[in-house]
Amino acid sequence: MLYWLTALSDGGDLFNLFRYITFRAGGAFMTALIFGFLFGRPLINVLRRRQGKGQPIRTDGPEGHFVKAGTPTMGGLLIVGALLTSTLLWARLDNGYVWIVLFVTMGFGLIGFADDYAKVSKQNVKGVPGKVRIALGLLIALVASYWAATLHPVELEYRLALPVFKNVLWNMGWLFLPFAMFVIVGAANAVNLTDGLDGLAIMPVMIASGALGVIAYTVGRVDFSEYLEVHYVPGTGEILIFVAGLIGGGLGFLWYNAPPAAVFMGDTGSLALGGAIGAIAVATKHEIVLGIVGGIFVVEALSVIIQVLYFKRTGKRVFLMAPIHHHYEKKGWAEPTIVIRFWIISLILALIGLATLKLR
Repeated sequence: MLYWLTALSDGGDLFNLFRYITFRAGGAFMTALIFGFLFGRPLINVLRRRQGKGQPIRTDGPEGHFVKAGTPTMGGLLIVGALLTSTLLWARLDNGYVWIVLFVTMGFGLIGFADDYAKVSKQNVKGVPGKVRIALGLLIALVASYWAATLHPVELEYRLALPVFKNVLWNMGWLFLPFAMFVIVGAANAVNLTDGLDGLAIMPVMIASGALGVIAYTVGRVDFSEYLEVHYVPGTGEILIFVAGLIGGGLGFLWYNAPPAAVFMGDTGSLALGGAIGAIAVATKHEIVLGIVGGIFVVEALSVIIQVLYFKRTGKRVFLMAPIHHHYEKKGWAEPTIVIRFWIISLILALIGLATLKLR
């Protein structure tokens, strides 16, 4: 919205700053951060009054989680509200990629909200049936994937770009749509599975989105993309505004989610943020790199898949408990130890993912 102030600029005044994505990204970050600090405590108080007993705790979960009973959920509303406000305020609203990412974020956020509401109102950990959530998620992802394909340059339409190998594009045809849908829905559910300890999911999401934001800005600039020999996707630079809002809102949320958490993100936040990073990867043609920078989420999801398949086949378990962060809890690791080590791994993976921009 504020971008339109550039119409008042003569090229050498304050209004000219709004032309620059980096300046507006800084503004989005600060807006979202202030939003989080201003509305965090009031939102928590409202959620606590409305929810009463808070998020129901799994009876088969780690014993240490029972002390968290009564903690309100749906804290993802704070993050989504912060990034929505900051993005609408600072991004160019005539940019299709911005609207794709917002569409996916809000769509998955609504699914998560419905799931959280069902859990809290019924005091049942099951919430909305899994098949319903997946079906709605696939529908949102289908719209977003097709939308992104229509915005991509002709030479990139329905093609998969491979990291490290320059000028390599796999023409997937219409198979690109189910692939992109899998990326978005898979990312949403992988982040959802990761959100099991105080602060565990939000920091890796911020780190992964930060890496993807750098990629979006790079591939959206013709000079950077030519220098690095990556595929130029005009318009994706504006996604950096959204990412800045996500990081600012995420830090505001983490202030209240740091152990011991005053509020949980809930599916409202985890599905929304997971869907968002999946949509960014599809928009920037870096779907495979998402598997690197979001490696923590991949491992968490795989641990559940392996556990379920192996148990059905043999009646035995590979992990003491899945997702894998619960396995380490069962082994006696302290919760802060698991969280901080996962953060460190996320940062390392993000740096590896960014390195693929240069390794050609």
